[in-house]
Amino acid sequence: MKRNLVYVLTVLMIAVASCSFTNRTFENDDKDKLLLDLITYVLEKGHYEPKSIDDDFSVEVFEDFIDILDPTKRYFLASDIEDFEQYKFQIDDQIKNTDITFFNAVYERLMVRMKDAKGIYKTILKTPFDYTENETINIKYDEEYFADSKKELQERWRKQLKYATLGTYDSKLTREKEGEKRTPEEAEKDARKTTENTLDEFFDFVDDLERKDWFVQYINSIVDEFDPHTFYFAPEEKEKFDTSMSGKFEGIGARLQKKPEGAKIVEVISGGPVWRDQRIEVGDEITKVGQDGEDPIDISGMRLDDSIKLIKGAKGTVVDLTVRKVDGSIEVISITRDVVELEESYAKSANIIKEDQKFGLINLPKFYVDFEDYSNRNAASDVAKEVERLKEEGAEGLILDLRDNGGGSLKTVVEMAGLFIKEGPIVQVRSSGKGKDVYDDKDERIQWDGPLVILVNELSASASEILAAAMQDYKRAIVIGSKQTFGKGTVQNVIPLDNIVRSNEHGDLGAIKLTTQKFYRINGGSTQLEGVKSDVVVPDKYSYIDLGERDQSNPLKWDKITPADYQIWDGYIDYDKTVESSTKRMAAHPQIKLIEENAKWLKAEQGETEISLNYEVYKAEESKDKEKSDYFKNLSDYDSHLTFTSLKYEESLFTKDSLLREKRNRWHKNLAKDVYVEEAVNVLQDLKLNNIKHAKLASVKD
Repeated sequence: MKRNLVYVLTVLMIAVASCSFTNRTFENDDKDKLLLDLITYVLEKGHYEPKSIDDDFSVEVFEDFIDILDPTKRYFLASDIEDFEQYKFQIDDQIKNTDITFFNAVYERLMVRMKDAKGIYKTILKTPFDYTENETINIKYDEEYFADSKKELQERWRKQLKYATLGTYDSKLTREKEGEKRTPEEAEKDARKTTENTLDEFFDFVDDLERKDWFVQYINSIVDEFDPHTFYFAPEEKEKFDTSMSGKFEGIGARLQKKPEGAKIVEVISGGPVWRDQRIEVGDEITKVGQDGEDPIDISGMRLDDSIKLIKGAKGTVVDLTVRKVDGSIEVISITRDVVELEESYAKSANIIKEDQKFGLINLPKFYVDFEDYSNRNAASDVAKEVERLKEEGAEGLILDLRDNGGGSLKTVVEMAGLFIKEGPIVQVRSSGKGKDVYDDKDERIQWDGPLVILVNELSASASEILAAAMQDYKRAIVIGSKQTFGKGTVQNVIPLDNIVRSNEHGDLGAIKLTTQKFYRINGGSTQLEGVKSDVVVPDKYSYIDLGERDQSNPLKWDKITPADYQIWDGYIDYDKTVESSTKRMAAHPQIKLIEENAKWLKAEQGETEISLNYEVYKAEESKDKEKSDYFKNLSDYDSHLTFTSLKYEESLFTKDSLLREKRNRWHKNLAKDVYVEEAVNVLQDLKLNNIKHAKLASVKD
């Protein structure tokens, strides 16, 4: 769904309204209408690329609001949609006139239909499901039509409930084989009861929602049409956002995106419980949530905020997540909630030893900064320290790992890029209707002038893309990784709405996160949508799965501006030959071929949306998928035969911190299985041979 907070801000600026907007009087006794007026004003005056609020816009809001409220199409009837269609081309006029008639009509009907739904599921769950019947369900709900009658709607509910109960039925039969004796009839009855309990709890959540909660959904249906990163925060959500930007994460340590069948994992936060557990990964979908052994609640069709409330909890408590893996298999994974360990979000480095040569690797999970005090710990200064330490230990080449790095502070990017070049532009930024600003590295010092490789993947976003693009444009580094990076080339400001209203009797009005600028490479091209295309493209498991900005709704388009004035790095000979050699090695590598095969299989599995409700067929498919999944687990058996060690300063800490030693040992073990790191080392060796400075040194010694 569009309200994806995954790759949040590239730069965080709390805008002061008086500086950004002309003074205007907002007088409205109705808080809903006041909010609508305020937000449309801010969008019109402040958005990088404001949209025309016309009939086409009206149709988009109409369709998206209905989809938000009823993604699985089990509440509204086709006749309801027909009734609403009188407003389909009027919403734009209503927005301009702060009229909320459309919202009121849909909200009131939804309340009626949800009340009806309570009776429907209770009735259906009184009758046993026959899992010997040959019937299927299509879980791609956006392709379904709204039911024409209550009878057809009841049949839709029956199939969805049968599907929701199937996994529970299977687990109860499996327990029987492990010692808990249940007949298939008893297992089916227990499974139905579990489903009923989860729906009872779901509707308890719904009953607790107030009208204002639904109105926020309507506001964001309007806001989302501008771009996927513009978002309205109700007061409570604004507080959560501030907490997340401070770097303090509680719960399971993952960011989620709403999907009709549950919540999709779109980012695993370094150091968090999910990251440490290693069984859940980006692309997996949570379909049910249980509390430490209790019956799980089905979250399909649930608002994302409500799903998160179930998933979050106090440190030390356990949450049981029913997860549909990227490969289609279903697992119940128990996670102990905790606070993300900030140390694992910071830069860390390792020595790589290959035969008689030593190289350095720096892993950077995000471009972190203390926005209140930049002199405190930040990504640029930390990477500078790690570079210096690696030099002292004899590194002959450097790998900067930006895989899964979702971005962060722009200032740290500019400073970090300056570690590798003499001086020059790093990124260009353009605001709506204004010229471009060029952010330069003005420090002539070069901290690292040796061979440099940057690793990226589809989840490298925003600030990561700026750094990778700059080093690529200078031909300072060779970029190895996915076909392209995430493709988020926009900047957002957070604007508290209270700053715009002179006198406000309604209390806290929340804030809007607004797209106000766009990033451009120094060669003039935007990183928006296209991201950064790797010099050496290697497949990974996400190669054929829809990820990135291009998979969001209403993304801003790619464009280009005039290039900045910069000089190509003069430190390498045969740069292009190095890229060519690496590409050939990767194309012939058996591990890469297996990864490619896995990626294609995962894509095919995701395309399977027709699910059998026959238990025997279901089990046969599950067994087949598990067999294939186990086959691809051989990927983790790979050994690059590289040796990884901690730096001396870190080894001195191990005597006092055994947990740190354990973390680093696990990291090094995973690095030894990483074919991308292995190839990065090969490229560093090639670059070392082709490094002008190295060649000059060698000639002097001769």
